[in-house]
Amino acid sequence: MKRLIALIISLSVVCNVNAQDSINKKAAFKFTAEAASEWTRLFERTSGWFGADGIFSIPLSGVDKNNNARNDSTLLLFSDTYIGEVKDGKPVSDTMVNNTIAYIKGNDADVSKIHFHYNTDANGKPISFFTPQTSTAEKPQLFWLGDGFVNKEMNNTLYIFGYKVERTGAGVFDFVEPAVSIIAVPYNKQLDFSKQRQIETSLHINNKTLGEGNMGAGILVNTKWSGAINPDGYIYVYGCIGNDKNLVAARVQPKDFENMNEWRYWNGAAWSENKDDMKPITNAVSNELSVSPMKNGKYILVFQEMGLSDKVGVRIGDSPVGPFSDIVTVWTAPEWQKGLWTYNAKAHPNLSKPGELLISYNTITPDFWNDIQKDATIYHPRFIKLKFDDK
Repeated sequence: MKRLIALIISLSVVCNVNAQDSINKKAAFKFTAEAASEWTRLFERTSGWFGADGIFSIPLSGVDKNNNARNDSTLLLFSDTYIGEVKDGKPVSDTMVNNTIAYIKGNDADVSKIHFHYNTDANGKPISFFTPQTSTAEKPQLFWLGDGFVNKEMNNTLYIFGYKVERTGAGVFDFVEPAVSIIAVPYNKQLDFSKQRQIETSLHINNKTLGEGNMGAGILVNTKWSGAINPDGYIYVYGCIGNDKNLVAARVQPKDFENMNEWRYWNGAAWSENKDDMKPITNAVSNELSVSPMKNGKYILVFQEMGLSDKVGVRIGDSPVGPFSDIVTVWTAPEWQKGLWTYNAKAHPNLSKPGELLISYNTITPDFWNDIQKDATIYHPRFIKLKFDDK
């Protein structure tokens, strides 16, 4: 089960959605939303990959925008994943690994265009694609995945944020996340995961005021080559930190992405060299989210309200670091009324059609370990289409 569930059970109930009233404002945002059932059905599977959370989407062209004509292939990232066989809605065999991937061609919900992959060992047993290089038998670690992007200024290297996780007991919520790595994968016509590099970072945040957490909850590639509307040449990396689910931001130029000395952190007024100077941009966001440019020059932040809830929310910002509007609730997840928890909402511009924004969210149950053995359908992404005029 993804780290989000344990965090938000204890934290979301105390989240103060008004903590940033001084910078919040009402958004003039007219929209319609509808279920994107054709996308949800792509993940209703009965053999091999049949359930996961996460789902970050990364265009391998490096271009990330709506109606992307260059969308030849998109990489999908998942964290904890179930692999096995399902019959009559129930697993008859299953194995969990901590991360898997899929590739999808184009931006149509076509089952023939999506292919799921999991890594295997020498005996064909499912294993994770990514495991921390610092993991040992005495102190085992695993990776849950954050957002990523293809860096066209670094030989098209794929960069992914990997949250290090250490188990502290047998319980579902017995773990800590002491650090975050950047995983670098070479890309030359195809990704070579066997040649991955793991870069240790200083992007674990433990701030006396904000609280604790990791960067990598979302990435905005605000460059000309990414298709950004108003490119400034920076990579923006976001984090969801502390009890108030604070949104914080760092940025760096693409050529310096691996150099932690070149990273800068938003302090509410300017970019600081010291990560301890970070101030929240807004709050009540989720551990996975997205920030995307709009045609009118503004930015749309998509998230699950308060981390865990039946509400998918957006805030409209004047820049990649705001100020952002009050929350506009764009969807109430019907799965919540059926006993499923919903979380991790984010947008997928690269998979979206003109005039739409494709948004996913994940589902799970409080008694996940037992419930999935009764119903294999409880644990996979759901999708909606958000339509709005941002001219």
